Formats: sequence, structure tokens, C-alpha cells
Amino acid sequence: MRPLRKNSKGKFSSRALRLNNNIITELTGLTDILSAVFVEPTCLAWLDLSFNDISHIHPVLTELVELRMLNLHGNSICNLSEVDKLRTLPLLRTITLHGNTIEKERGYRGYVISTLPHLKMMDFNAITKQERVMASIWHKGRKSCESSIHSTEG
Repeated sequence: MRPLRKNSKGKFSSRALRLNNNIITELTGLTDILSAVFVEPTCLAWLDLSFNDISHIHPVLTELVELRMLNLHGNSICNLSEVDKLRTLPLLRTITLHGNTIEKERGYRGYVISTLPHLKMMDFNAITKQERVMASIWHKGRKSCESSIHSTEG
């Protein structure tokens, strides 16, 4: 393993951060930590937050627009709608969410695939063409249900 390079201010020029296997519950202050440690904190491409006690996807994650891989498995995320927050990450290609309570929800994998259509891998498994088709159909059905609910409410 090669050593990480540091600049003259002692900051790392890495694009990866592993914070797995801790007792992290909240990501408040992550931006400050990234700025203190990395030369280019906004260029973070891989973030491993697995095996912590995170229950919500904090808005700070949506600021990491270069993020390509996000590991959140083995946490305490219990609401599927938390995944919606990650729509703002256009380069996100790999995500892990298994081992969270949301994994037990009906349609879990389809929901995540339809919500994050740029994904290539989820929970260490490639997303198949068939899954994409099914997620697309499911997503369209969900959208039409939402619009009919809103039109009957008004």
C-alpha cells in the first residue's frame, strides 16, 4: 500500500475516506472535517460510512457532487424516502444500503434503482437490465398514483 501524499499544509490529496465501524450517528460537521483533512474536499469520490448508527441521510452528503461510491450498509436507516436525498448526486454509481431496516421494506431494491437511475451497483450486486426496466415501470406507476392523489386532494 502506497502512502498518502500530503501538501505543504499537511492536507491529503486523496479522493476516498473510510469512517466505517465507528459509532457515528450524525454527520453534522463533516464538511469542516473534510476541509481540514483534504486538499480538495469537494472532489471526494468514495465515502465509507458502513457499520455506524446513522439513521438519516444528512444534507452534507448531497454537497459531495463528485461522489461515485457511497457505503451506508450496516446502519440504522429505516425510511426508504431517505434515499430520495441522494438524487442530487449525478455521478453516484455504487451504493450499499443492506443491513439497514429499509432493506426489509417491500420493493426496496426497485425503489432505490428507480430513485437513483445512474447506479450501476447496489449492495455489491450489478443492476441488471431487467431490474432497470422493472424499476422504470414501478417508478412511472408511482408517479401516476402521486399525481392522481394530488388532483383528488385539490
